[in-house]
Amino acid sequence: MRKKTNTAPISSAPKETRFKVIENTELMQFLLSKMGGMSRNSIKSLLSHRQVMVNNKITTQFNLALEPNDLVSISSSRGNSELNHPKLKIIYEDQYLIVVEKKEGLLTVSTGNSDETTAFSILKFHVKKSSPQNRIYVVHRLDRETSGIIMFAKTREIQLALQENWHRVITRRVYVALVEGKVEKEEDTIISWLLENEKSLKIHSSSTDNGGQQAITHYKRVKSNDNFSLLEVELETGRKNQIRVHMQDIGHPIVGDKKYGSENSPIGRLGLHARILAFIHPMSLDEVKFETPVPRNFLSIFH
Repeated sequence: MRKKTNTAPISSAPKETRFKVIENTELMQFLLSKMGGMSRNSIKSLLSHRQVMVNNKITTQFNLALEPNDLVSISSSRGNSELNHPKLKIIYEDQYLIVVEKKEGLLTVSTGNSDETTAFSILKFHVKKSSPQNRIYVVHRLDRETSGIIMFAKTREIQLALQENWHRVITRRVYVALVEGKVEKEEDTIISWLLENEKSLKIHSSSTDNGGQQAITHYKRVKSNDNFSLLEVELETGRKNQIRVHMQDIGHPIVGDKKYGSENSPIGRLGLHARILAFIHPMSLDEVKFETPVPRNFLSIFH
């Protein structure tokens, strides 16, 4: 991913040195020219210890191609180690935040059972491997059975900056939903008010203001057959269970979603995946965008 950087800061925090790239080159050659006589082996050590970032993203690739206006940062402390977990994959990490892809079946955060493995607990352990002082902070959540992209902050300040300015910071949130039945409209917008029943914890939808929160969902039909439809769903608001409730509202519940009216489970999971997340980075103020493929079993229904 390339980010446009218009400024040319030479230094930032005491533990970090930054250089702006002027011309096309490779990372190794650039560092050799900037790091005051360091050897190739010393630079490779910096890379292997994850102390080098290009455009705020940790890299270990010595021959990475650099372009004018790229920003190279060298940290005096070692970066976080690689994360290897079957349910969670890091797709972006810098000193301020982590963007991950979560598999279905994994909670974002604990619901009370402190021994349960969650995305939060996995990342908490991950960042502490580098330093016991490192922390992780929840920014938003995905339901346990929903897969896809989630973002976590590394400081309380970044967490608050993202949460308090959520609707300005987030530029796109796109899901794919596999739903029951053939959706007739090629695209549409669903607007309703959502109110949670405190006893059943189920969300109820009303076409008029019921004292709940207004929810707005846009969808486009991507594929369909007589039994199922694949929709691209874009959120204008981000309410709890919003997509699941709105799909029930239009008579096409998400497959595998018994809570909201589904009677079929052809893929053995909830048919909802958070595919695209785009936002304004809280420090660089550049827009960054992350996306994952549509899960294969969502597509296999249409073969």
